[in-house]
Amino acid sequence: MLVTTSYSPSPEAAARAKAIAGELRCRYVERGTSSVRRLGERYGDSRFLVVTERELQFHSGGETPLFFHPSLSLVRVKRLMNGEHDGLIEASGAAVGDAVLDCTAGLGSDAIVFSYAVGEEGAVTAVESEPALYTVVREGLASYQTFSEPFDAAMRRVRLVLGHHLETLRGMPDDSVDIVYFDPMFRQPVEESSAIGPLRQVANHSPLSEEAIREAVRVARKSVVMKEHRDSGEFERLGFGQPARTRTKIAYGVIHP
Repeated sequence: MLVTTSYSPSPEAAARAKAIAGELRCRYVERGTSSVRRLGERYGDSRFLVVTERELQFHSGGETPLFFHPSLSLVRVKRLMNGEHDGLIEASGAAVGDAVLDCTAGLGSDAIVFSYAVGEEGAVTAVESEPALYTVVREGLASYQTFSEPFDAAMRRVRLVLGHHLETLRGMPDDSVDIVYFDPMFRQPVEESSAIGPLRQVANHSPLSEEAIREAVRVARKSVVMKEHRDSGEFERLGFGQPARTRTKIAYGVIHP
């Protein structure tokens, strides 16, 4: 993977790109007047982190780059602010003051919703195994701004960790968090979900292991939750049983330790 900037970067953007390259032990290359595609051909690598004045983008040869955006999490938090329900919060039993471990951070949407639900008294740690995705989301959580102060505060409270969730779980004491959450890349994709397309270029596609679920049950005080396609065999394979039928193709399986 390479790191570069947008065309004619400011000194601050160039310095930021070099710092990210150093952190991830990647090569920093000057953008000059070359397109990302041309740079990829020159250096033999199509995977780029591109630092712009406004955001961090990940390019991997596809037409659409990956960048941080709160997506539906903003809508979901606004609904919670209006006293409406959220399927994940209901399924997990999340409440003010809870400690949550999100084992598959992705773009951070569910972690943000959890962060709002548990409030300042609670804590949300989100683990991401892919360095490019981790970096894009970390920068976004720290700097993205909306017109909702409570939402922005919830974003800033999410603690993002680079690592594999199994190693994280193994190192945690028994009953050390309230909720452990998994949102792996679906074995059966929801094809109409256009927002997930760029994420699939970089996300970890490995299936969850039975050991990870056992460790999660050991660590969680309240619930272990997994989001998957409602018809997925993963619920049964991993011991969640078959979740209740839903109107959408997304379902939550829950284990109460």
